[in-house]
Amino acid sequence: MSVRDDSKVDQAKLKSIPGVLGVVDDEQLQVIIGPGKVNKVAKEMVDIAGVGLGEELPHGSGKDKVNAKAAEMKAAQKAKQKSSPFKAILKDISNIFVPMIPAFVGSGLIAGVAAVMANLITAGTIDAATWQQFVDILNILKNGMFSYLVIFTGVNAAQVFGANPTLGGVIGAVVLLTGMNPEAPIKNLFTGDALAAGQGGIIGVIFAVWLLSIVEKKLHQIIPDAVDIIITPMLSLLVIGLLEIFLIMPMAGFISNGMVGGINWVLSVGGAFSGFVLGALFLPMVMFGLHQILTPIHIQMIGETGKTLLLPILAMAGAGQVGAAFALWIKLRKDKELTEMIKGALPVGILGIGEPLIYGVTLPLGRPFITACVGGGIGGAVIGAIGGVGAIAIGPSGAALIPLIANGRWWGYVLGLLAAYIGGFIATYFFGIPKDKLAEQELAEITAADSTETVTTSAASHATNIFTAVAKGSVHPLEEAADPVFSEKMMGEGYFVEPTDGAIFAPVAGKVSTIFPTKHAIGITTDSGLEVLLHMGINTVELDGKPFEVLVSEGQHVTPETQVANVDLAAIKEAGKDTSMMVLITNMNDVETQVLEKTGAVNASEEVFKATTK
Repeated sequence: MSVRDDSKVDQAKLKSIPGVLGVVDDEQLQVIIGPGKVNKVAKEMVDIAGVGLGEELPHGSGKDKVNAKAAEMKAAQKAKQKSSPFKAILKDISNIFVPMIPAFVGSGLIAGVAAVMANLITAGTIDAATWQQFVDILNILKNGMFSYLVIFTGVNAAQVFGANPTLGGVIGAVVLLTGMNPEAPIKNLFTGDALAAGQGGIIGVIFAVWLLSIVEKKLHQIIPDAVDIIITPMLSLLVIGLLEIFLIMPMAGFISNGMVGGINWVLSVGGAFSGFVLGALFLPMVMFGLHQILTPIHIQMIGETGKTLLLPILAMAGAGQVGAAFALWIKLRKDKELTEMIKGALPVGILGIGEPLIYGVTLPLGRPFITACVGGGIGGAVIGAIGGVGAIAIGPSGAALIPLIANGRWWGYVLGLLAAYIGGFIATYFFGIPKDKLAEQELAEITAADSTETVTTSAASHATNIFTAVAKGSVHPLEEAADPVFSEKMMGEGYFVEPTDGAIFAPVAGKVSTIFPTKHAIGITTDSGLEVLLHMGINTVELDGKPFEVLVSEGQHVTPETQVANVDLAAIKEAGKDTSMMVLITNMNDVETQVLEKTGAVNASEEVFKATTK
């Protein structure tokens, strides 16, 4: 939701509602409730508001409009300061595709069942006269999503980029080349060949709609209001449509034609090398609409040899996504929103429909998409090394392709699937988890009270814990923190120190329970069971640990006289981050009373705060 008046939002009460998995206040207010419930809740909300889904609520006075615009600009500026361009792109991709996840999952399951039945018919296992019409009906249902995915992408991209959604849908539909005369096709400006529907793919549509948003906004500024509703959409479609047809699509066609020679060379080399290259690069080709160049190769192979050796290798790309999704599920199990998406998309992915996993899970996170492609390459290498694993017809991939594997060599295809699953899992588990997501996961593990620690807490009831200043400087209450996550006490009670010295000491006596990989935070468990987090700086997770030298290790017992880190305060400030040293009690349910006894100038290890357990 885009919020006009933040004072009317009570995030604490939102988070306490049963079924709410989380609340994120960024450019928009996001209330996370999972893909299974979001459509129902959204419908109830728009019914109450009296508008359609995606429509803007009517504005009030001119003053309200000015305030809303100011809030929007402030939020945009804030997001710009905190986000890198790469993160902004990934966020936009996520916002485009996440609303499609329910349709992806539903259509994908239907497509998977249809694929299995169609492949069994082709293999002669079941009778076509009995089952073909059932397959046709299922394909009609699934094609409503996948045949027109570019249109849905155009609509959602327009909403993300601030263009008219319907115009975005039209720009998406342009790549389908509907209405083109097959006898006089539009020519590729670079090669002279006929353009093929779908060239440019999803990425081409997103880029074109981004251009549309720029052109449309500019035209709104210069076209008189009296004719704006007529002239602006016409000129926007004309300009962007021509660019899409005569530049974006031909560029994709130029790239695809250039890749034909490379693919033929890779195939001629053969073996595990060919399998790895093709398995790893297939998904990026799909995203750019370049996979269509492979269809003639499949047909030629089947016509000459009775099977295509290429399709089983390319099918490994989707299997790598499945392995990556399992790794994300295990590694980031505390991220309820992500795990809900993975649970919905995994069955579909196993059946060979990869869009939910690609666009909803791995691609928005960035790094997991790359490691998933590596997994696909590993599966392709296994099939290439075995050799002779071919499919007797072109069909969906994943487990659904097993009935089409020729000459009883299905076992080789299954080994390739398993290798891709395992390869995608291992590559993602060890190298593909984004650092910010990993930090969030470890923070969630700190805040969740361990059962053994709960027993300790019970035994040490009414114990008083003495907290000290972690550095020389000045002590402040949390309410004065620059980040609302701390000032609104979302993570617990405590205090912070504005340091004048980079020597950082333990805030309390206890055992070091966690040291974050990015070195910006240290968890300490007191003997009475309090979970204490020393968070060095604000938003310093983005600095990859460079300003921090941690001097303790996990399991080590520390006291307020123990120096736990050396911090380069100048480097933090140079990076545009806050140097506040936050001290937080994250299991406040175990605290009976707490008091900040001193504020202002302090020396390191000077007593400033007390907390008593229940």
